[in-house]
This record gives sequence, C-alpha cells and structure tokens, in this order.
Amino acid sequence: MGRGKFKGKPTGRRQFSTPEEMLAGTSRRPRTFKQEEAEAEDNEKFEEESEEESEEDSDGERRKGTQGIIEIENPNLVKPKNVKARNVDIEKTTELSRREREEIEKQQAHERYMRLQEQGKTDQAKKDLERLALIRQQRADAAKKREEEKAAKEQKKSEARK
Repeated sequence: MGRGKFKGKPTGRRQFSTPEEMLAGTSRRPRTFKQEEAEAEDNEKFEEESEEESEEDSDGERRKGTQGIIEIENPNLVKPKNVKARNVDIEKTTELSRREREEIEKQQAHERYMRLQEQGKTDQAKKDLERLALIRQQRADAAKKREEEKAAKEQKKSEARK
C-alpha cells in the first residue's frame, strides 16, 4: 500500500557489539555530532600539515586532485594572475591595450596636425591661405571698382548741375 506523501521514520539496521568486543574495549559506541566534528578537524589539521610539508618541496603552488602527481605542460592552461598587495611592484607601468594605444596615438597625431595647420605648414593650410588671398584680392578690386563708379556718378551729377 502507498503511504502517500510522507513516509514513516527512517529505520536502519542497528549494529550490536559482541561480548568479546565489549571486553576488549573496541566496541563501537554511537558518536555524537560534536565528537565526529572534532575528529574531522583533527584529520584536516594533520592533512594540512602534511600538505604544507609537501608544498615546501614543490613549486609553492597548491594543486588539486591528480595535478600534484602528474606534471602537465599545457600551453593553453591559463594561470591565475592574482597578485597580493605586498607583491605588487609600484614602479612597474601597466601596458596599454592595442585599442587604447591606438586611440592615444590618434589624438597626438591630430594635435600635431592642428599645430601645423595653425602655422600654415600643411598642404591644406597653404591652399586655404591661397584661397583667402585670392578672395581678399577680389574684394579689394570690387571695393575699388565701387568707389570708381561712385566717383563717376558724383561727377555726372556735378556736371548735370552746371
């Protein structure tokens, strides 16, 4: 028969110690959680001490699983780049990425070009100055022509009055 959603208490097999084990003192007693936790901590401390001793012999890197046993030369393996604050070299300059470097070079080239443009040393600046000189010449000629026409009109008016 189905019991539905909830099952009864979990039942397990109980292990009884034999009279010989009881006399020898090797009988298995149930352990509490605190006892098991204390034993686990002792085991961890012992393992850490043995790992520290073996790490001193190795490269100083902590390895997982079989990595400590098998030496692998994998060029695609990315090594962590975590650097502690005390190991950081302050004087070392950080390298810029290609895009950042190109952006800075582009800005510097533009600034140089604008400086040369102001001094009139670039081809475009020379063409602009030639056009400007030509326009000034045309305007000067036009102004001179207007003044001549104006003077001619005034002369005609003065002759007509006489």
